[in-house]
Amino acid sequence: MERIERDTIGEIAVAGDKFWGAQTERSRQNFKIGEEKMPSEVVKAFAQLKKAAAKSNADLGKLSAEKTAAIVAVCDRIVAHELDGHFPLVVWQTGSGTQSNMNINEVVAHVAGDSVHPNDDVNMSQSSNDTFPTAMHIAAYSALVERLLPELEAMREVLAVKKEKYWRMVKIGRTHLQDATPLTLGQEISGWESMISHAQTFIVQSMDHLLELAIGGTAVGTGLNATADFGERVAKHLETDTGYPFRSAANKFYALTSHSELNFVHGALRALASDLMKIANDVRFLASGPRSGIGELQIPANEPGSSIMPGKVNPTQCEALTMVAAQVMGNDTTINVAASQGNFELNVYKPVIIYNFLQSVRLLADGMRSFRVHCLEGLEANEEAMQSLVDRSLMLVTALNPHIGYEKAAKIAKTAFAEDLSLKEAAIQSGFVTAEQFEVWIDPLAMTNIDDGENGHTLG
Repeated sequence: MERIERDTIGEIAVAGDKFWGAQTERSRQNFKIGEEKMPSEVVKAFAQLKKAAAKSNADLGKLSAEKTAAIVAVCDRIVAHELDGHFPLVVWQTGSGTQSNMNINEVVAHVAGDSVHPNDDVNMSQSSNDTFPTAMHIAAYSALVERLLPELEAMREVLAVKKEKYWRMVKIGRTHLQDATPLTLGQEISGWESMISHAQTFIVQSMDHLLELAIGGTAVGTGLNATADFGERVAKHLETDTGYPFRSAANKFYALTSHSELNFVHGALRALASDLMKIANDVRFLASGPRSGIGELQIPANEPGSSIMPGKVNPTQCEALTMVAAQVMGNDTTINVAASQGNFELNVYKPVIIYNFLQSVRLLADGMRSFRVHCLEGLEANEEAMQSLVDRSLMLVTALNPHIGYEKAAKIAKTAFAEDLSLKEAAIQSGFVTAEQFEVWIDPLAMTNIDDGENGHTLG
């Protein structure tokens, strides 16, 4: 069963059980590109925006109470995901997002009733050019607050617990992938914890810029067909409905043609991805083995690691998280290029910018949750392996520098390596150090400065 819908181009058939109209159907037929649909977060943000716009138009006496109530009711249903099957459009459409704006307008008008017009009522005082970037900011800010930041805090808390548990467990350090002086596992984990804490700070500080909304700029930033205070009114209604302190952008010309805010915030997400890549790599390398690798950490055995090698355990959560990080880095390149394409009064890469941004948020949040639950929480130290590597390390010789000098200490280390001696054996053989002096001067735990003003213990 089909029905006939009409727009300024003419008539077009639409499936009878679908609530969209002619412009949505034309986009659906004309842009059969890929499988990437407009994210549900954008649809929800649009519904929140249309609700706030209707209320603002009602405040200004431009929209009747009956139409306002009808529009608000439908928008609430969209936010509640009751109408999810009526937003079929792909990301790869017009770069302004006009067709997704009309998709919302048409669905709201259809469900609200015959008296509500998609352009004249639902889109009153608006243009796709200011509504789509506004929806982008609403969706991006909401996703960061509701999905990403809680996972960052949960991961930081797990790392804080592990840091305390292993604060005094000595292990050998590594720089340039070579043996270095000792530190404790807790100190090493404190670096990971601090990465997550800094990422929280970077993201929270940058995302404040997403609170600025383009709404009120209409087609080119002049605000044609909208009152001068329409943007402020919409922002205030959005703040009331969402709890987020949105504000009208001071310069609408900037808000329509530049997406530097989203580009800037995604830079913080890219930085997080870089640190997650480092943490996951550290875990999988330190857990390598169990007999032919470093073997200082033990990861949970979540599933068989091989289809041919029995008993194998692989760092699968590390691998998943590093793939997420790689995808986010790729998304950052896409967003950076797309954000550079603000030609004259409009950037027409909006859908791909918000699609990649939201994918990054979703992947980072889900990836961190999976890594935390299935790897970090069950991560354990192999103290025996750590102690063995500390005992064999030649870089403990660094503690002799203040007593016998760099040159003599280097000679001891080279002799130990060349003759396959322990460091103590080589030191005594050199005649530069007695056995008693070696025992006093070579203290791996003391070399970590663990009790020297806590040495970073409070960092995080």
